[in-house]
Amino acid sequence: MSLTVEAYDASQILTPGAGYLGEYDYSLNPYVGCAFGCSYCYAAFFAPFDKQASWGDWVRVKRNAVLKLSRMRRSLEGKTIYMSSATDAYQPIEQRLELTRSLLPILAARGACLVVQTRSPLVTRDIDLLRQFEKVCVNVSITTDSEEVRRAFEPRNPPIRARLDAAAEVAEAGIPAAITMTPLLPVDEPRRFAEQVAATGAHRFVVDQFVGTTGHFRAGTGKEAICLADRFSWDAERYERARDVLVSRLAPDIREGEAGFSPGYLLSNPSPRS
Repeated sequence: MSLTVEAYDASQILTPGAGYLGEYDYSLNPYVGCAFGCSYCYAAFFAPFDKQASWGDWVRVKRNAVLKLSRMRRSLEGKTIYMSSATDAYQPIEQRLELTRSLLPILAARGACLVVQTRSPLVTRDIDLLRQFEKVCVNVSITTDSEEVRRAFEPRNPPIRARLDAAAEVAEAGIPAAITMTPLLPVDEPRRFAEQVAATGAHRFVVDQFVGTTGHFRAGTGKEAICLADRFSWDAERYERARDVLVSRLAPDIREGEAGFSPGYLLSNPSPRS
């Protein structure tokens, strides 16, 4: 895969929370575009029309992000920030650029409450900085228990085992972690999957199905993913059966859909799991 990378000066680095993330004060996207290029990603809908078809093949880097954030005059004390809503802050280019890593100390020093959303084990690199936050949660996206399914829907993503291990490393470091099974892809063994995600030590779990509607932060699942779901016979009935198993096994620490992404839910003090 050939990745096109472009650096540019962004007009802003923090975006007021809206739509699906309306309970957050801000969202923060260090990059535009995402090299993981998941077939179901709603964020492709918000890319320029001429770039939607090549989603996953390009990334735009906000080269002035650190400067913009450090010069902000507004207080971030107690403000809830979701990173990221339309990219992955730990996609492969972050390994080299360390843009996300450069933003974390500024956010922590200003007292921000941070939720990080990623599917990359690279997040473990920044455990030292994540520990500096008074309130923080790392959401690790793990969407299936099947490597066959992962390779079909999200072939550029890290393997499932690597993501499970990353979530466990974050939790073991004393940083609250959540497993977001969103969207839940075809699952071979729901009970075993529930055991796997619970074994990471995560304190929160979120499950959701494909998004079929359109609108702000509900742009809808891509056609490619819908076709793949048909190929795997993954319909609403099968989703509901798998969801019911996950909910029964992970209760009371699991939410479905938008409620699972609430900062009040993710940033509340975790209670020990039995």
